[in-house]
Amino acid sequence: MGYFTNASQILIVFVFGAGIGLFILRLLAEAARVDFYNPICQFLYRTTHPLLAPLRRFVPSVRRINLAPLLLAYLIALLKWALLLGLGGVRPGLHGVPALLLLGLAELTDYVLMLYMAMIFAWSLMSFLAVDSPHPLVPFMGKLVGPVLRPLQRVLPTPGGIDFSPALAILLILLARALVVQPLFDFGATLAR
Repeated sequence: MGYFTNASQILIVFVFGAGIGLFILRLLAEAARVDFYNPICQFLYRTTHPLLAPLRRFVPSVRRINLAPLLLAYLIALLKWALLLGLGGVRPGLHGVPALLLLGLAELTDYVLMLYMAMIFAWSLMSFLAVDSPHPLVPFMGKLVGPVLRPLQRVLPTPGGIDFSPALAILLILLARALVVQPLFDFGATLAR
């Protein structure tokens, strides 16, 4: 593989990862009912609204979950994998469509898991250091990680006032990546050949 191909792969992963991140964060912020006037939510709304507004007429919402950002994030993941496979010399024809769909699903699942792992780690570090900053990131992350950590906090004891729910959540995410996401990637890569 040449230098240009490597550089192109890095750019594709970065640019498409940023796009997936915007739509996933918009989805999670809406589902968690993060304060709309939070500057981070305002940024997410302004950057994603032009693409989501037309889709909302056709894509339904399920309970509190707006499926339009999820659909766009999935389409971005599909396009990312189509470009990466093309750069790698794999030209999947019609038989490669299931592989591409599976790789896109694995990419999206892995992205959400990694995003939550990073947010839980940052949130636990901020709470450990007793960061009570007026920065809008603190309540934003608190609203996003709360639904994941609360069920674990109800089950786990807190000896000495130490909350072990972030550690257990990160362990569960790592297991999900190893037992669910990696087999999806492997099976999709096998189908793409």
